[in-house]
Amino acid sequence: MSAMSIFASPRFLPNVMWADAASCAATGALQVAFTGALAGLTGLPAPLLMGTGVFLLAYAAMAAFMASRSTPPRTLIGLVVAGNFGWAVACISLLVSGIFPVTAVGVAWVLAQAVCVVVLAELQWTGLRRSRGGVNMVMA
Repeated sequence: MSAMSIFASPRFLPNVMWADAASCAATGALQVAFTGALAGLTGLPAPLLMGTGVFLLAYAAMAAFMASRSTPPRTLIGLVVAGNFGWAVACISLLVSGIFPVTAVGVAWVLAQAVCVVVLAELQWTGLRRSRGGVNMVMA
């Protein structure tokens, strides 16, 4: 299967949404389950880790719902793309601001999230563009 046929697959966008859901569920679960340990390792405040962890778990459920639809909800996925780019900007802003004494592990944790969401947003955007010419996708 060529790279172009992967992008053209009707399952491409749902598969990317499943990947987004899985990565957010894993990150959120780690941040909620190990808030104190991660705060110590990263230099990030425990309330920030807990709050974003809970948000990520809720978001993962929403992304899984979108991925499970027979026709992915284009408008919602468009909002997800914008949100993912926004999350990356927030991650970089957090590091650049210097408000928290972020450790090297913390920098790696935050940068990993930024890179992951940019890659996912780009794949989601590609999926939306590729699906535009095909079946008319509406909210399911």
